[in-house]
Amino acid sequence: MALFSFIHSLNTTFGTSIFEPVAETLASINFKEAKKQYVLGTQISEKAQLEIQHIINELSTGKNPDKIEEIKRIKKVATTGKMNKLKTVKVDLFLKDSSDDVYLIDIKTAKPNISAFKNFKRTLLEWVAIYLADNPDANVHSYIAIPYNPYEPKPYERWTLKGMLDLEYELKVAEEFWDFLGGTGAYEELLNCFERVGIELRPEIDEYFKKFK
Repeated sequence: MALFSFIHSLNTTFGTSIFEPVAETLASINFKEAKKQYVLGTQISEKAQLEIQHIINELSTGKNPDKIEEIKRIKKVATTGKMNKLKTVKVDLFLKDSSDDVYLIDIKTAKPNISAFKNFKRTLLEWVAIYLADNPDANVHSYIAIPYNPYEPKPYERWTLKGMLDLEYELKVAEEFWDFLGGTGAYEELLNCFERVGIELRPEIDEYFKKFK
C-alpha cells in the first residue's frame, strides 16, 4: 500500500511538475500561444449548460459522439439567456495556433477508468461553452491528453472510450499528443531525454525503493 501510494503521488507530481511545463515549452515552438494552468473564464450560459446535458443524455442512450456537431450546438446558445457565474476555471494547457484556432487540453496522468469519462466529456464541453461565452466567434477545440500509453507496446485501448468521447477530436495519447505539440519526432526525443535522466538518477532511485522491500 505504501508503494502504491508513492507511485500514485508520483503520477500526480509528474502531471503538474513535469508534463505540464514540458508541454508548454514544447508547444511554444509551434503555437502562437502556449500557457499552462490557463484561466479560461468566469461565466457560462444557462442555455449552453442545458444543451450540454442534452448531449450527455443522447450519448448515454447510444448516440455516437460527434464533437464538431456538438460544438456547433453549443456555439448557437453560448451567449444567449442568463449567464451563470463560475468559480475560476483553469485548463492544464491552452494553445492558440497561427490560424487563431484554440485548443483546451486536460492532461490525465493516471490511467482513467471508464466510468470517469462521462465527467471528462462534460468538462470538455463546458470548457468550450465557457470560452465561447467571451469569444463567440472563436474556433475552439477541447481534448483529453494522456501523456504515455500504459499498455505499451500494445496500442491504447481506445475502444473502451468510444461511447462517450469522439476519439478523433477529443483524445490524444502518447506520441499523438507530444508530436501534436512539438512536431514529428518530438515524442521519441522526449523518451530519449527521460531515459538519459533515468540512467543518471538510477542509483538514487534504487536507493529510495529499497525502503519498500
